[in-house]
Amino acid sequence: MCKHYLLGYSCAVKVNRATDMALRIAMMTATLQSRATVDELAMALVLPRSHVAKVVQRLSRLGVLVTIRGRSGGVVIAEGAGEMTVGEIVRAFEGDDEVVECHRPPCPLLSSCQLRVELRRAHEAFIDVLDGVRISDLITGAPGALLRTLAATPAMGPVLVGQPTVGPPGPVGRPGLPQAADLPVVG
Repeated sequence: MCKHYLLGYSCAVKVNRATDMALRIAMMTATLQSRATVDELAMALVLPRSHVAKVVQRLSRLGVLVTIRGRSGGVVIAEGAGEMTVGEIVRAFEGDDEVVECHRPPCPLLSSCQLRVELRRAHEAFIDVLDGVRISDLITGAPGALLRTLAATPAMGPVLVGQPTVGPPGPVGRPGLPQAADLPVVG
């Protein structure tokens, strides 16, 4: 427990809502065997559609997702995006800003304060941990199965349930996904 908990300080390192959504969308699309629409992602992850659309656009620009326009369009995880780290996505969505704003308004302690240095060091340690976690690490075993279950909405059709494998490209050319011949069809 944080020693300042009783004083009402929050001790958690937090990411903004868009970052949280981006990570969940990346995890969800990495588990799917087919394209998903923004509406399907929003429904499965219980997120506002308008926010999902904006996050999907940003993830597409970052090379995490591939968007396909048109009647049979949707989004899929980009080839190799499962190897991206959580830290890369967090940095892209959070930016490299300081943890505290010492200049607005100007802090009188700025010239000799160690707080900013220590907060920066803590933030770098946080990101370093996330740099060791790949998107594909987050979807193995039970988490991947749960994500596929959440995606099993009537609009998305049946889902293949099983543990992701490392190996040749899956049925839609995405590495690290379950091979259709090895898994039962559920739904």
